[in-house]
Amino acid sequence: MLRPWQLEIQLNTNAAKAIYLQIADAIIEAIKTGMLNSGNALPGSRQLAGLLKVNRNTVIEALDVLIAEGWLITLERKGTFVADILPIAPESTNQNQKPSYTQEETLPVIIFDDGIPDSRIAPMNELARAYRQIFNRKSRWQIMGYSTEYGNLEFRKAIVQMLNFKRGMNVTPDQICITRGSQMAMYLTSNCLLSKDDYVMVENPGYQAAWETFQSSGAKLLPINVDKDGLLIDEVEAYLKKINNIKAIYVTPHHQFPTTVTLSLKRRLKLIELSNQYGFTIIEDDYDHEFHFGQRPILPISSYSNAKNTVYIGTLSKIVAPALRIGYLVSDRETILKVGKHRKIIDVQGDNIMEEAVLQLINEGEIKRHLKRTTLIYKAKRDYFETICNKYLKDKTTFTKPDGGLAFWIIPNSPVNISQIADKLLSKGIKIMTPEKYSFDQPISGFRLGYASLTEKQIEDGIIELAKYL
Repeated sequence: MLRPWQLEIQLNTNAAKAIYLQIADAIIEAIKTGMLNSGNALPGSRQLAGLLKVNRNTVIEALDVLIAEGWLITLERKGTFVADILPIAPESTNQNQKPSYTQEETLPVIIFDDGIPDSRIAPMNELARAYRQIFNRKSRWQIMGYSTEYGNLEFRKAIVQMLNFKRGMNVTPDQICITRGSQMAMYLTSNCLLSKDDYVMVENPGYQAAWETFQSSGAKLLPINVDKDGLLIDEVEAYLKKINNIKAIYVTPHHQFPTTVTLSLKRRLKLIELSNQYGFTIIEDDYDHEFHFGQRPILPISSYSNAKNTVYIGTLSKIVAPALRIGYLVSDRETILKVGKHRKIIDVQGDNIMEEAVLQLINEGEIKRHLKRTTLIYKAKRDYFETICNKYLKDKTTFTKPDGGLAFWIIPNSPVNISQIADKLLSKGIKIMTPEKYSFDQPISGFRLGYASLTEKQIEDGIIELAKYL
């Protein structure tokens, strides 16, 4: 392992300060002055003792002090490293250099995100093993060349099988394109279906990243309000009757983003009817289908046999790990051909090796086992989150325990300035998403609080502080 820093520690054996403390203070000073940075590896205790010409136990004592104080961390079988989060910020060697954040800002310790999975329980050991096995194959050279822009064929077959068996769809491998996450799938869809001055109907509140993608293609947005049964179909029909060039509607029908409500069956059927009648495409983002805690997940709109104009977008990133960008886009063959042509312009192909590794985990049943484990974990966290909200927020807010997803939608009972609350919480090290992140025009009165990546203590501490401002 590369350890680029040459340790130069001057020890004074006649000083009153113990040798192990001199070593510890010297390393702290090196961190403060930037000679050592977060993530840098230190020599092993035996090697360091040899360099300093001291007893190894003396070095171990010094390292124990630094670890206890938070300057260093140890990783099993890897060594000792400078910690990512330090007791104090490193001092800059350039006095004119601006700090990375102002003195008034507080880095959040508790983050109520949009509903991101807990990366700490990702199947990283299994994925690493799959990677090693792939590179040990005799035919490994075959995966190092160019692949198809639609993604690894066997991987596509595996996703198709999952969609057909688990989500009631009826698709073939030539109707799917593997992408680097659902956001790329959204971008490809937007650029293949939309032109300047086309209209796209969107849920309000909704997913702003999708809105920005549609607008980047020159499209204009038409907001559709949402209630407890999902988007209001009457508003959809009203737009269709007065505007001609509506090309698509973007929906999150399973667990609506951000409110978590499910689009009712009656409204699903009416939306399909309107899509067939007016010829617009239903862009369905099923971003967290796997995380459903009821009897069974609701089948996608795209699974209905009478749905003629659909694009279905899904992701495996939330299942495996958010850092691994694995999405997919499903539609008719003509649309997928357009998607493939555009994909080649921005990204010749996907990550073939990563697709092979995840495919191996699918074939071994590891993804299925991982989903079973994580669903139980997230269900328990959801139930705990509800308990904490009932304890501290029951008389101050309105909320419904969601059947799935990794977040709650909390509505204050009395008018509050959510942005001001967010600022006050941030000063205490707690971050929440502000309403402008979801609103189309007027601010939305609601909090989307993700719970999956937090510990029980973080959940309770955060909700206690939030309750003080409601």
